[in-house]
Amino acid sequence: MKVMQHAAIDDLLETVRAELDRVRPADLEREVADGAVIVDIRPFEQRLRSGHLPGAIVVDRNVLEWRLDPTSPNRLPEATGPDVRYIVVCDEGDSSSLAAASLRRLGLDRATDLVGGYHAWAAWQAALAARREEVAATRPKHRFWNHTETPQGGSPGEALPTV
Repeated sequence: MKVMQHAAIDDLLETVRAELDRVRPADLEREVADGAVIVDIRPFEQRLRSGHLPGAIVVDRNVLEWRLDPTSPNRLPEATGPDVRYIVVCDEGDSSSLAAASLRRLGLDRATDLVGGYHAWAAWQAALAARREEVAATRPKHRFWNHTETPQGGSPGEALPTV
C-alpha cells in the first residue's frame, strides 16, 4: 500500500494565506464599492469555459507583477500606487493566493485573493439568484388585486386622466 505524502505546495499555500486577508465571495461587491480592483488571472480557455467576471481586469499570470507594479514601465493604468487594493481571482483560489503573495512582496500590501476563486463566486451568484427567485415567487402576482383604488388614485376600470 502506497502512503500519500503531504505536498510541499500545501505548506506554501498555508504560509502565504496566513499573510492574506482573503475576500469571501459574499464580500466582493462591497470591496469593489470601496475601490478594490478585481484582477482575473485565469487563462483565456478557463474564462471562455467558465465565464466572465464582471468588472475585473484580465491580466495573464505570467505578466501580473510587471502590470501591477506601480514602478514598472509596463504597468497598467490601474497600477497607480502601493495603496491599491487588488483582489486576485483564479479558477479555484489556489494560484490567486500565490499571486497575491507575490504582489505583496512587491510592496502592494493590500493585495489579496478571492476564497474559492471564480467557481466560488459563480456559486455565490447562483445562490443569490435562486434566493431572489424564491422571494419573488412568494409575492402576490397582482400587487393591487384586492385594492379598491389603483396606484394612480382611480378606481379599477376607470380611465386614467391624460397629462
